Amino acid sequence: MKIAITGITGFVGGHLARRLVAEGHEVIGVSRQPVSTHENSPASKRIAWMASDLSNVDVLTEAFSGCDAVAHCAGINREIGQQTYQRIHVEGTRNVVEAAKRAGVKRIALMSFLRARPNCGSPYHESKWAAEEIIRNSGLDYTIVKAGMVYGRRDHMLDHLSHAFHTLPLLATVGFHQNAIRPLAIDDLVRVLQAALIDQCLPCKTIALTGAEELYLSDAASRVALALDKRILIFPAPLWFHRILAQLCEWSMKVPLVAKAQIRILSEGVVEPAVPCDPLPTDLRPTRGFTPEQIRAGLPEPGAFGLHDLRCCLE
Repeated sequence: MKIAITGITGFVGGHLARRLVAEGHEVIGVSRQPVSTHENSPASKRIAWMASDLSNVDVLTEAFSGCDAVAHCAGINREIGQQTYQRIHVEGTRNVVEAAKRAGVKRIALMSFLRARPNCGSPYHESKWAAEEIIRNSGLDYTIVKAGMVYGRRDHMLDHLSHAFHTLPLLATVGFHQNAIRPLAIDDLVRVLQAALIDQCLPCKTIALTGAEELYLSDAASRVALALDKRILIFPAPLWFHRILAQLCEWSMKVPLVAKAQIRILSEGVVEPAVPCDPLPTDLRPTRGFTPEQIRAGLPEPGAFGLHDLRCCLE
């Protein structure tokens, strides 16, 4: 099959592309980043790349031409300049749907977030919900995957915890009362996306997807530290502290250690969807726990944060 993936240079889009290519499918990669930054990847040589920031329907229509389905994985967790939630999550999704219709694509899968909902005071959550509504009302065969906290190689969770613990072995939990999370392995997520795109077994469904094991962030961090052979100090910190820290990180870091949207996410917990969802078939339910083997498989190369992580420093 021929599948187009938006946000292919991101965490989820990249893992999905590699899996589809390995299984012999034709992949069209849509990315706002230059193709040259990905030419050395073995899988990238089997992907047809199209440069787009989702703002041009004509370019997207060309990219989707001849495709059997579109995986819409593009998204951001902080706003920088013109890269706003409204422009990427809402207007971008509207353009993707319009281009899919023009290109004759019948099926689309959207990556959304577990707690996305309207009128909650969080631009991130509300824009993700708006994207869901665009997909639900598109007239296309759709699957919306409302995923929780996803981990694996090149993620934010393991990547940032690893670099943070190599920099300073401390973790401040979000608030004085922790809410639970259910870490979701990227392989479990990709399996569901494949089922939607290739097997067509989740037609017109909105599903919630979380990991098999429920635990607190402090427990998850302790397991990561153990995998790194690090001893860390964990202490609670109020929400206002984290909001200030997140704002400073967004201002100063290329990829923030923590973003304001993530603070909202952790303060709510990542266990249950905020709105009712369709049931997930038993054979697609995640089975992987947050085990040492899973953690080690997803860890980046060891190293601390440095000047190269600051926005003021050139590549």
